Amino acid sequence: MSNAQNRVGADPGAVSRVDEPGAGRVAEGRAPQAGADQGTAPRADQLSASAGTPSHEDLPGIRAQIAKGGAPKYHKAAEAAGKLFARDRIASLVDKGSFAEDGIFANSAADGLPADGVITGTATVGERPVALMANDSTVKAGSWGARTVEKIIRIIEKAYTSGLPMIYLVDSAGARITDQVDMFPGRRGAGKIFHTQVRASGSIPQVCALFGPSAAGGAYIPAFCDYVAMVDGNASMYLGSPRMVEMVVKEHTTLEEMGGARMHCTVSGCGHYLAPNEAEAIEAIRRYLSYLPGNWQAAPPAATPAGPDPIDLRKLVPVSERQAFDMRRYVRGVVDSGSLFEIHELWARELVTGFARLDGEVVGVVANNPMFKGGVLFVDSADKATRFIQICDAFNVPLLFLADVPGFMVGTAVERQGIIRHGAKMISAVSEATVPKICVVVRKAYGAGLYAMAGPGFEPDATLALPTAKIAVMGAEAAVNAVYYNKLAAIGDAQERELQTQQLRDAYEADIDILRLAGELVVDDIVEPEQLRGDLIRRFAAARGKDRSFSRRRHGVTPV
Repeated sequence: MSNAQNRVGADPGAVSRVDEPGAGRVAEGRAPQAGADQGTAPRADQLSASAGTPSHEDLPGIRAQIAKGGAPKYHKAAEAAGKLFARDRIASLVDKGSFAEDGIFANSAADGLPADGVITGTATVGERPVALMANDSTVKAGSWGARTVEKIIRIIEKAYTSGLPMIYLVDSAGARITDQVDMFPGRRGAGKIFHTQVRASGSIPQVCALFGPSAAGGAYIPAFCDYVAMVDGNASMYLGSPRMVEMVVKEHTTLEEMGGARMHCTVSGCGHYLAPNEAEAIEAIRRYLSYLPGNWQAAPPAATPAGPDPIDLRKLVPVSERQAFDMRRYVRGVVDSGSLFEIHELWARELVTGFARLDGEVVGVVANNPMFKGGVLFVDSADKATRFIQICDAFNVPLLFLADVPGFMVGTAVERQGIIRHGAKMISAVSEATVPKICVVVRKAYGAGLYAMAGPGFEPDATLALPTAKIAVMGAEAAVNAVYYNKLAAIGDAQERELQTQQLRDAYEADIDILRLAGELVVDDIVEPEQLRGDLIRRFAAARGKDRSFSRRRHGVTPV
């Protein structure tokens, strides 16, 4: 027996990737077959001292055997892939000695199914209570049987009824085809997992660290979570294996290309953080939860206040609209140093979303970033903002919008992608958010971009503008071109045409001058960059007790 096997709940890792796990397992039954070497849990006939007389004198030994998980060869394969054993993942996540396990003896009468392949229970993380589940991929590749499913349902129900964050440590090849009648179609079957997740959504934080596959129907566990950290090179989620895809749609692909961590964190948006290793994925889960309350009825936890990073906000913003700057640096010059925790950092980078702290208090940041695609809102960035705004509103996190937005993207491609309905979803989320929200126009807010960034018509607790701000239907150049194109084209002399064009632009700029807009009460104040942080701290403090009622209804209808 290996050293890893001798340490109960210690270092052995999960099974290495079996040929095309996941949906292939559901459809083709490719989970490893049970056998004498599959696991070390004793069978029912080994639990009696004599025939017909059960003996439970060795319960500690039985428990210890179960806690070792599957056979040594699966631990060794996992170690070779850089993967931790499920119980080690739990140990590295939770506070020492805080884990209380449920259902460790699940399916103890079966051979080779210790804990039925999933570990569930409660613990504390950062001295705050949580509920969790962890697939043990050394047991039939972490696949689901009937009791696996029941354990997962029960722990989510416990989290929901007790108001605890729910953590999913996922590494599962999907359903066991041999157990499909017992675990798939019934009222307490696999579908009940997702029903329970949806019921808990917005009531408790749900977070997932994905260490290996999450295949077929199992892919919906991370999909229903608020935050998903995926380990680069090992984590994957997909509905059909590459072989199934080839069979059904005649497409040749690879697991990494179709459902790998990097693809989901950069292209699909299903992953929120691309972790270089398991330790970083677990740390991301810890940090994410540090910004959120345990449930929707509590306030986000405060921290010791800290000053911002030493960044000259005035110099950072170029005068020219055409010159880009990194809005992430601007955010770091406003919020407490080191507190920005970006969500979806690698996806839809024209928009920055993330948690931060202002004077120790949690805020959610939504900020256009002109460093990428000019800060224009696209289909993906609208979806990115919508989801983040909804999470903040669900868990009482005030919202800070930093606008430098030319508007939504135009053109045939984005219209075919449904830019209107995606933009409508973002604007709906902004409208429905009843937490304190403040809009700061850093440089420009044009067209529907102003609406999407919580402009004056969306009942922000304040609309602030920096001296560099411009608010208009469109920029001066586009406006003059739209209104005076024919008139200017008729001017034969190029020099005269340029002179007339500049005069029209100057007149337009004067019409939308920020001081004039402040005089018309479009903005509540024009704030100097050096005073912005202090002004925000005061305004969020004043808005903390606001009335959060919104509309007489059951729920809105999402634009689709």
